[in-house]
Amino acid sequence: MSDNNKKLEIGISGVTEDVVTAENAASGMSSGGLPVYATPRMIGMMEYTAWASVEPYMEEGKGTVGTHLDVSHVSASPIGAHIRIESELTEIDRRRLVFRVSAFDDAGLIGEGTHERFIVDNEKFMERTASKLGAINE
Repeated sequence: MSDNNKKLEIGISGVTEDVVTAENAASGMSSGGLPVYATPRMIGMMEYTAWASVEPYMEEGKGTVGTHLDVSHVSASPIGAHIRIESELTEIDRRRLVFRVSAFDDAGLIGEGTHERFIVDNEKFMERTASKLGAINE
């Protein structure tokens, strides 16, 4: 376990914050032409928040990788808006972790959905990933 011997369990939550800028707006990320919070940024922040919430609970040499997202972006946020991203671990199925993820601006909900991550052995995962280079270069 981690140094503080925390136990991975349902209910672990995370919160991160963001501010909409020209760089993370749809127009700045090439995901649309309008100066509003970009869907890829929102999704990336949801994934980051879930990852960061469980990282302290991983055994040494273990980590998590994102494998699935099912998210709706339900409301636009203008440049300057403050964004709050929340995650909650809702299911543990062996190595599979399922999170409820939500995003809010000052006016309310802007996005929600689920995110799945798998616990992996970091070294083995990277070895398998690196072995693809040989297959690609052949």
